[in-house]
Amino acid sequence: METKKLSELSATAICGNDISSSVLYVSALSIIAAGQYAWVALLVVALVLYLFRKIYGEVVGALPLNGGAYNALLNTTSKSIASLAAALTLLSYMATAVISASEGMHYLHALVPSLPVTTATICLLALFMGLTILGIGESAVVAVIIFLFHLLSLFLLSGAVVYYLSNHGFSIFLANNMQPPRHGNITMAIFWGFCAAMLGISGFESSANFVEEQQPGVFPKTLRNMWLVVSVFNPLMAFFALAVIPMQQVALHEADLLTYMGDITGGSWLAGIISIDAALVLSGAVLTSFIGVTGLIERITLDRILPLFLLKKNRRGSLYRIIIMFFLLSVSILFITRGKVEILAGVYTISFLSVMALFAVGNILLKIKRAKLPRPERAGNPAIIVALLAVLLALWGNIIKEPAPDQPYNIRVFAEYFIPTIIIVAIMLKRIALLDALLHFIEMLFVPILNLVSRINKKIYATINRIQAQEFVFFTRGDNLANLNKVLLYIRKNEHTRKIKIVYVENDKDRSIIDRLKQDLEFLDREYPEIKIEFVHLHGRFDPQLIKDLSRKWRIPANFMFIGSPGDRFPYRIEELGGVRLII
Repeated sequence: METKKLSELSATAICGNDISSSVLYVSALSIIAAGQYAWVALLVVALVLYLFRKIYGEVVGALPLNGGAYNALLNTTSKSIASLAAALTLLSYMATAVISASEGMHYLHALVPSLPVTTATICLLALFMGLTILGIGESAVVAVIIFLFHLLSLFLLSGAVVYYLSNHGFSIFLANNMQPPRHGNITMAIFWGFCAAMLGISGFESSANFVEEQQPGVFPKTLRNMWLVVSVFNPLMAFFALAVIPMQQVALHEADLLTYMGDITGGSWLAGIISIDAALVLSGAVLTSFIGVTGLIERITLDRILPLFLLKKNRRGSLYRIIIMFFLLSVSILFITRGKVEILAGVYTISFLSVMALFAVGNILLKIKRAKLPRPERAGNPAIIVALLAVLLALWGNIIKEPAPDQPYNIRVFAEYFIPTIIIVAIMLKRIALLDALLHFIEMLFVPILNLVSRINKKIYATINRIQAQEFVFFTRGDNLANLNKVLLYIRKNEHTRKIKIVYVENDKDRSIIDRLKQDLEFLDREYPEIKIEFVHLHGRFDPQLIKDLSRKWRIPANFMFIGSPGDRFPYRIEELGGVRLII
């Protein structure tokens, strides 16, 4: 079933919900880090993002396939290096889904205090899992509604703040600007604000992970639209916050700064709208994670990095196994962190910024190794270098940043999740070599044992064959079939042999018995395939001397020779027969 391609609005909404939701937290983070220079730091971030517009546009324009940084590196380096980008992107999506779902439910909990946050988070993840399984078209409709409501809420808040300032003036803004710079000087304040504010562009990479689901020409427009939203609202909200809230109070309202601004400037009705908007747009970021990770995992599975069973589609064309797997992974992470998803911030920060850096590296490699590949636009070399250095600077700052009390360093939390992920990917990449190594190990460990067992088996079989090679003899007087069957049953049950000679000593009076004996023995030979029956027809007289002669000739001891019980007319005593045994 062919899936309908996404329009500009739908594609922008899907990835825009993720990146535009950053306005809910990045203003507070930037003010806490940079103080009154937070809006400047956010403008610097907007400049860096502008450079990345060209970088993403060139790479994805030249290689318009799902996978983002993974796809860029796959076509310019090796699969191993590309898999590193895939692992980082997966971690970024995982952290985005869990953090956004949990934070969205915390906003909703503020409106409905009886709401159990963890249960509601799982339900939200399940809702978007089901929505994504229904198809990207249905998901896009929901994403568009959320995105438009979010923009409307931000416009309402901006209007309320402007109206509030027109009546109350800029005294608070001036007072905030009179504060001494954070971290001792303006440069360091802007640096730490920039490091914190770089989280405000998380989600910019999402559009590249589902570019194949977009209509032709839509992808660069999504980059432009996301850049506009972030460049306008993120610095603007930080500026407005500094204009209406004393800087010392920002940290007290870190989790709900925009809601608090709405309450100050518009009253409880506006604060309620902002809270609802926060819950919705953070939920939209969950949807972005599901759609982005589906496109990414499909791409790396097609390249046989993950098992091919993940590519099974339903009748709507959705990769439901990937979606269900991502849901289960997200829920498991929620339980592992016991609902304290703030410890995932380290994973979220480092993995996202690493993906951005790898995308810039992919662009450089694309220019060097695939220079003749057509592309709709090109990023300038100085712009790429500046963008890459800016992201690396932000990455370094977030790694060395002092953690909050009772929280581990970002790099430690990141390593706890990244190392198992990359080990799994490495196993899949090197599975043939690992299986060969396992085979050699098993051979080294068990082949000597198998050789020993084989030699023992041969000796045992040789011993069995030697034991069973012993022949037995039964002298018949022309016994009927029933008696001969008793002889074979006795031999099979009591003796270790595979061959018996049935001997008939003929005299002139009983020649008519031979034909019947042959027929009976042919029948018994078929019934007892494990015993070879040989019929021996002798002329002469059955006596002790005949037994001695046959024993010497055939090398069969007399005690391996049998006869039926003799009657009263038998001319010899049993002891004269040399040990012949009676069996019937």
